[in-house]
Amino acid sequence: MPAISNLTKLINCEAVMIQPLMLKSCEAADVSLDIMRLDLIHPVISGNKYFKLKVSIVNALSANMEGIVSFGGAYSNHLVALACLCNAVGLKSIGVIRGEKPAVLSPTLNDAISYGLKPVFVSRESYSDMKQLTHDVQQDYPSYKMVPEGGRSAEGIEGVTEIFNITDTSDYDVIACAVGTGTMFAGLLKKAELHQELIGISSLKMDPGNDVEAFIHLHSQKSFNLFYNYHFGGYAKKTIELIDFMNQLWLKHGLPTDFVYTAKLLFGLNNLIEIKYFKPGTKILAIHSGGLQGNRSIADKLVY
Repeated sequence: MPAISNLTKLINCEAVMIQPLMLKSCEAADVSLDIMRLDLIHPVISGNKYFKLKVSIVNALSANMEGIVSFGGAYSNHLVALACLCNAVGLKSIGVIRGEKPAVLSPTLNDAISYGLKPVFVSRESYSDMKQLTHDVQQDYPSYKMVPEGGRSAEGIEGVTEIFNITDTSDYDVIACAVGTGTMFAGLLKKAELHQELIGISSLKMDPGNDVEAFIHLHSQKSFNLFYNYHFGGYAKKTIELIDFMNQLWLKHGLPTDFVYTAKLLFGLNNLIEIKYFKPGTKILAIHSGGLQGNRSIADKLVY
């Protein structure tokens, strides 16, 4: 199918590299930290977005669906990636947006619309009842495939497992990523080697025993560790300390990070290394989840 061929040609997995991060904490604790640069596969569909959406896109094309409808906020990189992917393969895209339509659209939404996304704004109250909202949207768009917010689904997990096909990661003791919906984490957990510890740094302010953990457990019986004390106030929240950390990562290592996910991931890992959470000799691989375009809202505070 030509459209599926266009999908696979859209990204460049050969651009992915494993970048060593020679942090001071690593030398002191005698551990190594590398990062898989998934942000390099595409300027828009960067990081994990492609992998979380790939299977849903392929299934929609195979079923001759008219398009895909998904959900997210006004700053959702997921919706931008969805719109870009759908545009590339000839599918229509609809984004159900949390909150009333603002007077001025966010740069993220404008990007999504430029790729053909049709925004549908709903009240926060309606959005909070996702089960009812999903039912109503499906009734309104019966010829569209439904994709949950952030690609949180079995299809999303299946696509994420392909990340390990890019390069050999079997030599690492720890695989770590940022956690939002839990989709990438669940996919990595499912495919990881038995000897590897999976660590997630939550970008959301929440307590243990939450629905993200339940979602992960639903799809894997393996053990894992999530840390909830590196969210900097909650989802998409940031502080001067976090922004300074991002700037230092760029100046010392040439590594761009976003303040929603990857910066918090690396801040958390750096702290865990400092407090000797990892035994000497541990080899850690962090996964860069992309989303760098979200940094436009703090461009005046970054040096890159």
